Amino acid sequence: MDEECDNPLTVQARFKSDTGEHTGNPLDLPVNINRDQLQLICNALLEQEDNNPFVFFVNNVEITSTLEKCVETSKLNSEDVLEIVYQQQAVFRVRPVTRCTSSIEGHAEAVISANFSPCGKHLASGSGDTTVRFWDLNTETPLFRCEGHKNWVLCISWSPDGLKLASACKSGNIILWDPNTGKQIGKNMVGHRQWITSLSWEPYHRNPECRRLASSSKDNDVRIWDTILCQTVLTLAGHTKSVSVVKWGGSGVIYTASQDRQIRVWRDNDGVLCRILEGHAHWVNTLALSTDFVLRTGPFHPVMDSHKQQTADKNELQKMAQERYDSVRSKGVERLVSGSDDFTLFLWLPETDKKPLARMTGHQQLINDVKFSPDTRMIASASFDKSIKLWDSMSGKFITSLRGHVQAVYVIAWSSDSRLMVSGSADSTLKVWSMKTKKLETDLPGHADAVFALDWSPDGVCVVSGGKDKVLKLWQS
Repeated sequence: MDEECDNPLTVQARFKSDTGEHTGNPLDLPVNINRDQLQLICNALLEQEDNNPFVFFVNNVEITSTLEKCVETSKLNSEDVLEIVYQQQAVFRVRPVTRCTSSIEGHAEAVISANFSPCGKHLASGSGDTTVRFWDLNTETPLFRCEGHKNWVLCISWSPDGLKLASACKSGNIILWDPNTGKQIGKNMVGHRQWITSLSWEPYHRNPECRRLASSSKDNDVRIWDTILCQTVLTLAGHTKSVSVVKWGGSGVIYTASQDRQIRVWRDNDGVLCRILEGHAHWVNTLALSTDFVLRTGPFHPVMDSHKQQTADKNELQKMAQERYDSVRSKGVERLVSGSDDFTLFLWLPETDKKPLARMTGHQQLINDVKFSPDTRMIASASFDKSIKLWDSMSGKFITSLRGHVQAVYVIAWSSDSRLMVSGSADSTLKVWSMKTKKLETDLPGHADAVFALDWSPDGVCVVSGGKDKVLKLWQS
């Protein structure tokens, strides 16, 4: 009897990368082997000198403690070879934000948007007071107050090189700003007949000049602008109602979602409509791409040598951005997820298929925000039903619900290592969630009213939030 206890049940198993290549030959592993031991074996097979962190999956189920917790050993045949899929995690770790380091007043109306630049060194916000503001992250004080809009600034977007910020307002005007001087670049870009709902730049690896910008509007159109000439070069017309969001993908296509319940896929060089994705029964509010994080940060990477980034020329930076994009693409084609007023999400492979890969149901009210984790493994969706739901990004399968907010969740942001997520709500709080435990990590009260704007800096150092109380808050660990 004692001998059996000393010799636990073993299974034949083989390691496989998340891109599909087998690593090494099948091994006999004890079923009570834990994640740390799998880590050591995987690093040895890959001949890694550093002990790189991995996550492991069997049949899409993550191994969080031991192998036998994920596998029904009674159903295993002695001839079966179990495939253990491994995926490398970010080597650097983002620490949870735990305290507010600054409450910066300045805006005279609600803060509607706040975003860090791709390298994480600059911060800008847009407000109902018609101004755009830049903030000094070293002193955590106001830097520049940019005046030019005549109406509420509804959205802002950094160019992928971090050298320009575009802002758009309720009057339909777009203005470019220089973050180093706070001065306007060029003239106002005018053309939309109603207010602008979102902005998206052409990705860095497609064109390091960062010249083209797409805007979507309540006037049913999407325009592509030449930001040097400050004029429209293409108009994407076809939606019959307000266009809620535009996303410029990494493979030469632009995605648009509208209140006409359609998602349209356009070619970015000539504006030709490639396909229409249908399925939602109500307005489509939000879109996210599996490549969003690498498209946003382009050649800037948290673990990359900042001196190398500063001294590299555009061709080297473009090559870096292309390599990062390709590494994410190698995990499957660019995936798209859409969230709607019909309480559902759809997962699409929009480059190849008009039919959705999965319909994701469970929310009880409209979906306001949706984001892929930077490692592309998970999707998080925020809803007016006070919950955030997590989904498997390959299959669309439901993972769990994160509950804690007592009012609608408006916005979510991932940490760049995908281990943490922060959410902002109408209940005036931020909440930090751990992806390891799938539970609340830190509660961050402090705002006096609803939180509308939220971003986690790409370098992982701090979180910014803003909202109805007109105050911008910075949070750090």
